[in-house]
Amino acid sequence: MAEIKEMKLPELFGSMVFNEDTMKERLSSATFNSWKECVTNGHQLDIDTANEIAEAMKQWAMEKGATHYTHWFQPMTGVTAEKHDSFINPAEGGKIVMEFSGKELTKGEPDASSFPSGGLRSTFEARGYTAWDPTSYAFVKDGSLYIPTIFLSYGGQALDKKTPLLRSMDALSKQALRVLALFGDTESKRVSAQCGSEQEYFLIDKDMYNQREDLKLTGRTLFGNKPPRGQELDDHYFGQLKTRVAEFMRDLDNELWKVGVLSKTKHNEVAPAQHEMAPVYADANQAGDQNQLAMEMMKRVADRHNLKCLIHEKPFAGINGSGKHDNWSLATDRGENLLKPGSTPSQNAQFLVFLSAFIKGVDEYQDALRCTVASAGNDHRLGAQEAPPAILSIFLGDELEAVVNSIITGESYTDAGKHTLEIGVDTLPPIPQDNTDRNRTSPMAFTGNKFEFRMLGSAQSVSGPNIALNTIMAEELKQIADELEGSKDFQKDLQALIKKILTDHQRIIFNGNGYDDSWIEEAEKRGLSNLTSTADALPTYIADKNVKLYVDNDVYTAEEVCARYNIHVEAYNAQIGIEGRTTSDMIRRQILPAVSAYTAELCGRLNELGAAGLSSAYEKKTAEKMATLTDELSEVVDKLDADLAAVPEDGEKAMRYYHDVILADMSAARAAADKLEAVTDEDYWPFPVYSDLLFYL
Repeated sequence: MAEIKEMKLPELFGSMVFNEDTMKERLSSATFNSWKECVTNGHQLDIDTANEIAEAMKQWAMEKGATHYTHWFQPMTGVTAEKHDSFINPAEGGKIVMEFSGKELTKGEPDASSFPSGGLRSTFEARGYTAWDPTSYAFVKDGSLYIPTIFLSYGGQALDKKTPLLRSMDALSKQALRVLALFGDTESKRVSAQCGSEQEYFLIDKDMYNQREDLKLTGRTLFGNKPPRGQELDDHYFGQLKTRVAEFMRDLDNELWKVGVLSKTKHNEVAPAQHEMAPVYADANQAGDQNQLAMEMMKRVADRHNLKCLIHEKPFAGINGSGKHDNWSLATDRGENLLKPGSTPSQNAQFLVFLSAFIKGVDEYQDALRCTVASAGNDHRLGAQEAPPAILSIFLGDELEAVVNSIITGESYTDAGKHTLEIGVDTLPPIPQDNTDRNRTSPMAFTGNKFEFRMLGSAQSVSGPNIALNTIMAEELKQIADELEGSKDFQKDLQALIKKILTDHQRIIFNGNGYDDSWIEEAEKRGLSNLTSTADALPTYIADKNVKLYVDNDVYTAEEVCARYNIHVEAYNAQIGIEGRTTSDMIRRQILPAVSAYTAELCGRLNELGAAGLSSAYEKKTAEKMATLTDELSEVVDKLDADLAAVPEDGEKAMRYYHDVILADMSAARAAADKLEAVTDEDYWPFPVYSDLLFYL
């Protein structure tokens, strides 16, 4: 933390970011204004302007110790990618000059052949392009200038997460401005989706991590008997930070602040060894970049402290897993939050329009939203007593639900004598942000001025869910604008439209306990989808209505939607396949030899006791139990191996097979192995157990 002592926090924050203030200092006013116009209105930069920005960026980066630059992009792998080039170019006399052109800034050409494409291109088609995203700031890290970019194929198809996110933000802004114009707002020029992504994670000792093949290869423990103590005492949640954890968090904050990530909150989470970091809001594009950067930083900083940061959704069975809460809202370029109830009739009418659009969108596109959080890791978490169920629903809180019911039924909301709430004429009662208790079981909870999408898995990019939310909202706002533009009696038509939307889609509103079994029955009666696994959810990715949603709003082409479906299926199959093979490998090369050796020792001791004319019920009973469980484990791993050899070639059939057959085999193997762990001498068990992993720090 020496650097913080040398530099006060306000100066430290963003010190490694080529942000707007830095550009204002280092660029001519004409070039700065051109960049600003590019960011605000999407105008392209001419080459002279790009050259000036590149030169200023290079000089600044070199002052920060950079010798290289990289186009930093987000392929469909779930992590970021980078290729580093130095600034050096040859000069006369065997010397070098440091150069960086506008062309190098704005466009790159990494090999794209080995990145997932979902069938958009063949493996031999290697050409791909990166293009600078001027709306997300460049930064310096590890001696390189990092330039956020989009990633496209030779034919122009999006091969990344940033390109469709930017498209969805444009679509949303366009339709939101149409709706705002209906309420007389002609000054707002841009509406941006805002995002605050809370990030949960585990920290464990690195030396112990290195002894667990399952953690190294899959990110989660495939074996582990329940320890004597888990999270029953609730003493870890918001508890005092342990020394090693506190040092890690201080170092992490320092690194994140330098690159402009607004790391705001840190605390212990519910499970032992589990923690959380929450940032301040940013627009959805920068929030996506910053969350990817935060996950990378967490892993890197943990290594410095001889720790391992686990971002898998369920690294340990029997205790809470990790999620990523996506706090999503809308804001104009003038700073108005469109999901915040106002203080005038007009403001409240506008709020109710955006609220109605969101409710309608979530109801109509439940499956599209569920797809965005579907993964092998998140399947272990969704629906458990630690995360929302797999059923989409919206929590509004008591006050706002009463307002909605009043609009639907026409019954009095207050005792003021009004029998209906006349939208645009009556003022809503004040709805404070904490008007009702938070519902942690809700997948989509309204919390005063935003919706908290709580289904996201901790390891996934936040961009996918935000692409869906943005596109769905754009579609619903477009329909509302189409309906109301040119209305002869705006007030009357507005009232009727909002009432119709809320009436038609009230089934999606649920304020109760999402963990209760009765909710599953109730949701089925309401006609809500319950896609309990990735294998159930992913096929709806390419449902006609969902493809149409993205195509009609120019977010994806039909081919790009299908490609993403194929990529997600391939990722699921690959992950379960790796987990199955790792399960077999650990059983055959570690667990079976270890328990066999311990059984042999027990039998040897029995023979020694017998030779001495003594007997021991403990050795005999334990040896018999070990032998029985060892045979059981041997049989289930044989079945697992046989089933792994019979995986269908077709991707969707394989996904179903992995879910129905391989996961069941792995569960049986784990059950047998965990029983053996419970009776095996700790000196023989081949890797650290849960008590060590969770309570060592």
